[in-house]
Amino acid sequence: MNSLVISQPNYSANLYKQTTHPSVNSKTKRLIDILGALVGLAITTIVAIPIAIFMQLENPGPLFYTQVRCGFQGKTFRIIKFRSMVVDAENLKHLVKNEAHGNIFKNDNDPRVTRLGNFLRKTSLDELPQFWNVLKGEMSLVGTRPPTIDEVKNYKAHHWHRLDVKAGITGEWQTNGRSHIKDFEEVVRLDLKYQQKWSIAYDFQLIWKTIWVVLKKSGAC
Repeated sequence: MNSLVISQPNYSANLYKQTTHPSVNSKTKRLIDILGALVGLAITTIVAIPIAIFMQLENPGPLFYTQVRCGFQGKTFRIIKFRSMVVDAENLKHLVKNEAHGNIFKNDNDPRVTRLGNFLRKTSLDELPQFWNVLKGEMSLVGTRPPTIDEVKNYKAHHWHRLDVKAGITGEWQTNGRSHIKDFEEVVRLDLKYQQKWSIAYDFQLIWKTIWVVLKKSGAC
C-alpha cells in the first residue's frame, strides 16, 4: 500500500500548528532504533516458529496481522503484529462493545482474542514484528501509540500534537498501565508528556521500564 497523509482539518493557527519534534531528526535516536530493531527481529525469528505451530492448532490462518495506522504527522503505514485474534476479526468488531472513552477502542474481554492471542498480549510477544516497522523508519522504539485512520478522522485540534513524533513500540502510555487507561484524553496527556520530557536518556529509561513491565506481565492489553 502506498503511504498517504491524513490531512488535518482546517483548524486556525492558534489551535494547531504542525511541528517537527527534535526526536524525529535525531541521528542518535535513529541509530538506536536500527540497532534495537535488528536485535528485536532476531528474537522475532526465534519465537515465530513455536507461535506459528500453536496458532495453526488453535485457529488456522495467517501468522501476522497487519493494519493501516497513522504515524508522524498523519502519514499512514501498515503495522505488523503476530495475530492474536480469530481470522476476519475486523469484520466482527461491530459486535464488541467499546469500553474506552474517546478515540480509542478497548475491551478487556474481547471474545475475538484467541487463547494463544491472550498469552501473546499478556507477554507483549504480539508486538515483536513491529521491529520491522522500526527498521523501515515508520516507527521508533519509543514514541506514541499509532492510531487507526478511523480514530484520527475524529481528532480535535489538540489531539494532532501527539503525532508530532514518530509512533513507537513503547512509550508513556504503554509503561503506565495501558490496559487500565481507557480515556483517550489521558493517552494524549501521556503522549504530550513524552514529547516534553524527551531525551535519549529518557528513551532508555522508558525502554528499561517497558522490559520490567513485560517481565511482571503488568498493564498488558
